[in-house]
Amino acid sequence: MKSQNKYRKFQLQQKNIEALERENSRFKRVYSEYENMENELWNLENSTNDPVPDDFINAIKLQSSYLEDEIEDWLLKFNNQKADIKH
Repeated sequence: MKSQNKYRKFQLQQKNIEALERENSRFKRVYSEYENMENELWNLENSTNDPVPDDFINAIKLQSSYLEDEIEDWLLKFNNQKADIKH
């Protein structure tokens, strides 16, 4: 049995992500790149093929963390804007 992809950090904010993707093409590119990297990382870590060097996996993790931070910033701003509109 394959383990579940643990890189689904933003699942609970999917509606906000979809709204941001419609409003901001740069966010859409960043989020798409993040998803691609996380999927590839998961595949590499769960592959039965030849092992991949740890340095390579660590580089992908580092880049993914930068993208994740950027996405979190966007979501925080988006949520704050929604809260400001309600008040």
